[in-house]
Parts: sequence; structure tokens; C-alpha cells
Amino acid sequence: MSKFLFQNLLLFFIFASVTAQEVQTEVAPPYNIKTVSFVQNGANVIPIFELGATFELQFDDLFGSEANYYFDITHCDYNWKPTDIPKTDYIRGFDNQRITDYSNSFNTLQIYSHYRLAFPNQFTSQLRISGNYMLKILNEDREVVFSRKFILYEERSTVAVQVKRTRNLSNIDYKQNLDFSILSNDIVFQTPLQNIKVLLLQNGDFNTSIKNIVPQYTIGNQLVYKYDKETQFWAGNEFLYFENKDIRSASNNVGKVGSNSDIYNSYLYTNQARASQIYTLNQDVNGNFVVKNINASNNQIEADYAWVYFTLSAPAFRLNKDIYITGMFNNYSLTPEYKMDYNADKGVYEKALMIKQGFTNFEYKIADKKGVIDYENAIDGNFYQTENEYIILVYYKQSSDRYERVIGKGNANSINITN
Repeated sequence: MSKFLFQNLLLFFIFASVTAQEVQTEVAPPYNIKTVSFVQNGANVIPIFELGATFELQFDDLFGSEANYYFDITHCDYNWKPTDIPKTDYIRGFDNQRITDYSNSFNTLQIYSHYRLAFPNQFTSQLRISGNYMLKILNEDREVVFSRKFILYEERSTVAVQVKRTRNLSNIDYKQNLDFSILSNDIVFQTPLQNIKVLLLQNGDFNTSIKNIVPQYTIGNQLVYKYDKETQFWAGNEFLYFENKDIRSASNNVGKVGSNSDIYNSYLYTNQARASQIYTLNQDVNGNFVVKNINASNNQIEADYAWVYFTLSAPAFRLNKDIYITGMFNNYSLTPEYKMDYNADKGVYEKALMIKQGFTNFEYKIADKKGVIDYENAIDGNFYQTENEYIILVYYKQSSDRYERVIGKGNANSINITN
């Protein structure tokens, strides 16, 4: 082998090794891909599933051309870097196959093709191990169209969680704190300070997750976390919502309906910034959404799309940052498609988004030009009374393991918050 060829091969293997260890980040879908969601038992859910459970990824392609899409699954570690175990160890079957379950919209003004990728499916009969996974949807050129995280867990430990008010008087009215403990009856934790990791989620938003918290102390095989500052979340406010299940009539928070374009328009009432107001309880679904057409029998392909017009009055807002509309309907994305525009003549922020009809929770977020979100100065404020859903996941890797298992999941709701 020549010296030149050897050097090229060496560089190739070094590059491949470095590339394989890059942190996997979610790729936002292009404009034509809408309503991407994980579905279990017919409902949109946070993508955290018990190992062996069945679930689906669903999405719409507004081009409606029955394009070919393929799927790729990558197992990742706690920090979302690909693990070095072969695919045959975590997939029974194959990935990189074409998604064959799709159908075209029926009786809708906006045409689209609706795709469903179930697990297990005819190609992938089983996901064999727990942990973090990145699901990539590819086009015919094997380019990534979009990607989504999901997590599989095992029931090998119990996680007891309590939501409490912070002990810091400077933000006691604005934050919520998680106290929790981890106990396993069939796993003896080895060096838990190094081998146990946790992930704390608020309303299924990976962007606000808290990581790298070590146990404060242990009692036998029980790990106890009673921090204050380290496990705090900004409480936020209840999600706003609109309902256009009957797309032709004004309903909850829809002030006017129009049809001066190819599809229906839903004009929402103007939202007022709520940071300076008192807390008011209104029921929400913690950022989730429901696709629904009350005049249809199959919501997946008979629910239509509408241009939804958002208006926000926030006169005290600083103009050096941007305002985005987010929720589970767009995976809390901060892409330009969801950034509001300031109307100087009216003194309000405006944006029109194409959203599938039904019931949709949303919120306004402030972010700087680099996408860093300002939670402290939220448009709608922070109130410790806000009802939020929390999930805690437990990762464990003992010395003989090749990957980090997710061995437990805990849930808590702040409606039961205590001092």
C-alpha cells in the first residue's frame, strides 16, 4: 500500500469516527411537512414509551404527491451521541425502508398525503433495548427531511416525585421545584454518582430539560434528590388555545372565519401579554393538540388545514428579541416559519400559520437571535400555580454494560404543588 493511500484511508476512518460521535439534534421539517406527531392509542403523546409498546409516527405532506419517504433509526447515549453498538443489537429487522402506509386526504380544500410509520412494522419487528433514539425521515436521495427524538424505558425502578415551591424567596412565586427519589428492588446500583443519570422534562419539551443532576445522598439502594436551585423550572403560564373543529364557523377563541384564499382562514382574538396580570386558571392539555373534524369519520385524512391568524399585543416587550408561536403542534420549534412580525401601524405582533383543524394549545416564547429562550421575562409571565406535567427518566450504565439503559420513569403534576 502506498503512503498516499494509507494517509487517505487513515483520514477517512478518523473523519468517520468523529462524524459518528456527533450529537444528534432534531432537524425541523420543511414547510410542506406538517402535523408531525407520535401517536399511541389514537392520541398525540410525548415520545416516551415502555420497551415493547406499540406506537406510530404520523405526518402530512402538503404536496400530496405520494412522495417516497424512508426511515432510519439511531440508538444514542444520554447526551444524544450515537452509540457504537451494531444496529442488529437494537433492531430486530431492518430500517432504511420505504414507508408504505400512507393515504391521500379526502374531501379537503388543502390536499395532502398522510403517512403512518408504526412500531413494530413489517420491516422492524422489534426495538430490542431501552435508551434514546433518533428517528430520521429521509427522501429518495437519502437526505434527512426531518428527525425526531423518542425514548424507550424499562420498568426496573420506581421514581417518586413531588412538585414543590422553591425555597428561594426571590423567585418563590415564579418557579416550581422537583423533589424525587429512585429505588430499585432488582438492580443494586453500582457507583451511582457516576452510573446513574436523570432527565427532567416539563410538558414534554426537550428544549427546557434539566440534565446531569447527581444524587444528593443515598439511603441503601435508594437515591434521593432534594435540591432546590438545580431542579427548578420556570413555571410559565397556562397554554393558550383555539378550536376550529368546525372549520367553517367561529368557535372557542376564533373571532372570525374567512375563505378569501384557497383554504379557510381562522382569525383568532387578539391575545394580551399576561405577565403583568394575575394568574387565572384555564384548562389546557399542556401544549398538546387534537386533530378533529366534527363532520368527518376519519380525522387523519378528512381534517382540513386552515390559515390561523395570531395577533399578540405586548406593548412592554423589548424589540431586541423575537417572539415565536410554539407548542407540540410544531415540536416547540423556533424556526423562521413561526416567528411573529411586528405591525407598526397597529402596534401588535402578527403571524399566519397553516395548522390542521381541531384543538390546539400554543404559547408565545421570547428568544434572541441565537435562539436562546428568555424564560424569566416570558410574555405570559411565570406563576407557581401553573399546572404543568413533569416526567423524570432514569438512565443507568453499570461497568459491564455497552450502553445506557433507561430503567425507570416518574410522573408528577404541579396541580398538587406543596410548600
